[in-house]
Amino acid sequence: MTLRFLDTNILLYSISRDPTEATKRDRAVALIDAGGNALSVQVLQEFYVQATRATRRDALPHDIAAGLIETWLRFKVQETSVAIMTGALEIKAQHGLSYWDAAIVAAARALGCPELYSEDLTHGREIDRVTIINPFR
Repeated sequence: MTLRFLDTNILLYSISRDPTEATKRDRAVALIDAGGNALSVQVLQEFYVQATRATRRDALPHDIAAGLIETWLRFKVQETSVAIMTGALEIKAQHGLSYWDAAIVAAARALGCPELYSEDLTHGREIDRVTIINPFR
């Protein structure tokens, strides 16, 4: 089965209660429900921090955010490692991404994901055999 890597923004849209984000929420939920997904520890950490931050209008309590993360552990999850870090540094240097975006690409590459679903990176760009897909375009 070919895995598709989901960036943090996909997970965050899946919990949005903002009516202006309803279409993105529906698309994010459909992607998550479709299966065949991959994530990284970094993505799960970023999700938790953003979903529970006090300044978020629809902030989740700890137990709900942690419960969602637990359910997403059914997907293949790339752990943070020295290899991911050094890969991210190489990707950053070669492609001009932020370190954190490069670490997500490195994690997707390590899991053999041909596609990385993200709103934050350039749609259609290929980086080290990983193609960026913006599912909200």
